Amino acid sequence: MSDYERIAKAISYIQKNVGAQPELENIARHVNLSPFHFQRLFKDWAGTTPKRFLQVLTLELGKRLLDQQHSVFEAAEEIGLSSASRLHDHFVQLEAITPGEYKNKGSGLEIRYAIHESLFGTLFVAQTPRGICRTSFIDQNSEEDELKILSKRFPLANFIEDKKSTKTFADTIFAKDQTKKFNLHITGTNFQLAVWRALLRIPSGQAISYGELAAHLKNPGASRAVGTAIGANPIAFLIPCHRVIQQSGALGGYRWGIERKQAIQVWEKLSI
Repeated sequence: MSDYERIAKAISYIQKNVGAQPELENIARHVNLSPFHFQRLFKDWAGTTPKRFLQVLTLELGKRLLDQQHSVFEAAEEIGLSSASRLHDHFVQLEAITPGEYKNKGSGLEIRYAIHESLFGTLFVAQTPRGICRTSFIDQNSEEDELKILSKRFPLANFIEDKKSTKTFADTIFAKDQTKKFNLHITGTNFQLAVWRALLRIPSGQAISYGELAAHLKNPGASRAVGTAIGANPIAFLIPCHRVIQQSGALGGYRWGIERKQAIQVWEKLSI
């Protein structure tokens, strides 16, 4: 049996046995390999560990069961997890939201939003009681476009236009004295969240390359994946994806425009 055939067989086994939550030893035995050898081979071929692969499948099955109106307890039992808290852990680790929040789809949640003129152009700001959930420069997108994006994430939320509530954030986000802290209410995959946290640690006025950021995350071959995660950043400026450049020193892409990226970088350097 070739390595490819072993990995294909292992993936099929994991997919068919998500509900049993198979251990590494069981999967390795299914393809006649030692756990150590199988773990290395699986990561080389699939780009992730068997445990991580099983977690993703578990999460997706959990979503389907919750969408089918199963309770969190019922979904956990159906999947083969020992308790509802185990399903909770899967959601927090991979999505940064709880199963209840996913199932509720924003039901009962108030999202207050408004358009503000800022130092770098027209800014859409949205926030929940837990924190800022979206900021975006809207030269091309409209307010309706931004609300559609938020509606996909929180389809049952109550959206309220409220310029007064969002004004404090809009007035202080570009202040030179950046002492005010803001809570962020965002969701993403485990990898996206890791990238966004890493971005928050880049000092103002400095820049690093996609490759350096990938290396910082102990995944030096993931430059392209890092770029994709940066492109999915839901919080303009505050999560500073504008501080990431190409290895050559070129600016690279920026979802809100290269000219704006250049202007923000210069402004930050002058503000130090």
